[in-house]
Amino acid sequence: MARKNLMDGLMNAPLAQAPAPTARVDVEKPRYTGGAIGAVSQSIAALKSRSVSDIDTGLIDAGGLADRIDTDDPDHAALLASIRDHGQQVPILVRPHPEAEGRFQIVYGRRRVAALRALGQPARALVRDLDDRQLVLAQGQENSARKDLTFIEKVNFAAQMRDADYDRKAICDALSVDKTVISRMLSVADRVPTEMIELIGAAPGVGRDRWGDLAARIEAGKITLPAAAAMIAALPAGTDSDARFEAVLRADAPKPRAKSQTDTIAGYEGQPIARLTRGTGGAALALPPGDDGFSEWLAGELPDLHRRWRKSRRD
Repeated sequence: MARKNLMDGLMNAPLAQAPAPTARVDVEKPRYTGGAIGAVSQSIAALKSRSVSDIDTGLIDAGGLADRIDTDDPDHAALLASIRDHGQQVPILVRPHPEAEGRFQIVYGRRRVAALRALGQPARALVRDLDDRQLVLAQGQENSARKDLTFIEKVNFAAQMRDADYDRKAICDALSVDKTVISRMLSVADRVPTEMIELIGAAPGVGRDRWGDLAARIEAGKITLPAAAAMIAALPAGTDSDARFEAVLRADAPKPRAKSQTDTIAGYEGQPIARLTRGTGGAALALPPGDDGFSEWLAGELPDLHRRWRKSRRD
């Protein structure tokens, strides 16, 4: 009976209140995993993982994969004002830093941490003891659940997971999409250079089909990174990422100049009487001014000259 009362007290206890800002939050793994003691130990660990702690933002480092493309967040000011006026309503998720005791790595909530850091306030955080795989899966699933990442940011996230040797199922689980969609995402990642994606930005108004169009034009050699960079550099300051995308889509690679050759034609006495220019667009014959009517005569003789040329070809 005493054991039953002990378990009820543990499982039905209210969530722990946030303590004062601290330099360290201990997340202990249960020492025992079997029997009655193991059950109690696991229950205590579960309660701790559900508690919210206040953590100094100076102790929170980057973690997981880069899920944002734009370095300047246009919603930062609004988020900062909201937290300043109403407080942090949703906790972030962190894990103990695997290599620096007393520090933490962010799992999700980077924008909230940036705003809290600017306000000089601690972060209300859930602390989980996660390995690298669990961290990336949690990060991707939280972003997908909030529908916060743009298509190209999800593409970038999927490519990072693949490059880190995560299997296709893990990528699907992290982004909550099927293998067909992941294949299309990775196809875009393989054809659009990372540097071009960073130049364009998150482009929240541009979906899968438009990015696919851009990837196809890049693959066909119609758009190059230098051309895209030049087009973006020519845009007015403050141009948003959607407009940058449209500009890049129009940044056709310059067509190679047609090679041409010009020859001077001499008359029977050796004097120049015309210039013949040949190129991919055809041939042009230029006669000098003051030719004493030679151009009119030549125009009249061309049909006969053409006939004689055709006859010589047949013969």
